[in-house]
Amino acid sequence: MTRTIDYYFAPQSPWTYLGHARFAAIAKASGATVRVRPVDLGSVYPVSGGLPLGKRAPQRQTYRLLELARYSNHLDVPLHPKPKFFPVASDDAAKLIIAVDIKDGTEPAMRLCAAVFAAVWAQERNIGDPKVLAELVAECGLPEQRNEQSQSQTVQERYEAYTQEAIGIGIFGAPSYVIDGEIFWGQDRLDFVERALRSDKNPSSKGA
Repeated sequence: MTRTIDYYFAPQSPWTYLGHARFAAIAKASGATVRVRPVDLGSVYPVSGGLPLGKRAPQRQTYRLLELARYSNHLDVPLHPKPKFFPVASDDAAKLIIAVDIKDGTEPAMRLCAAVFAAVWAQERNIGDPKVLAELVAECGLPEQRNEQSQSQTVQERYEAYTQEAIGIGIFGAPSYVIDGEIFWGQDRLDFVERALRSDKNPSSKGA
């Protein structure tokens, strides 16, 4: 039975970046189908009780930097804890990923995700700049018209729908992976994601 993973994230999330390559590898190895779901955390936080980084207590902000460095070293994933362009507006990057997903499919969208995440956290590029997004599209070998298509009403509506969908099922942070209605929040839960994908939840197989 092919499993489906709904992948909820925000393009500016460092934790999504740190877990993306591993998540993609786990999904591929299991043969699972990934449904790419960029969301607007600015709309999710007021509902879930989360706070934007700048409004969190100083000790939480300090510990976050420590954890980012720890995970970067542990996973051997390059990361600037305080990149030049962060916080950054990420709506256009999210919509670009959606446009690629619609037009080109999941694999190219996941490849663009990797490029966008790395642009922020490894390369210190401004994903809020349309020129940078156009560069990333070209670097990923994608059609340049995806940049214009990302600003369509269809894509905007899809972005809003994904955000409301996330709120509706109880998503409160990024990344979140959803399998059979079960939420796994954070890249540090990928071991559990892998275990869930290995489990056999096909009712028809019980008692066989």
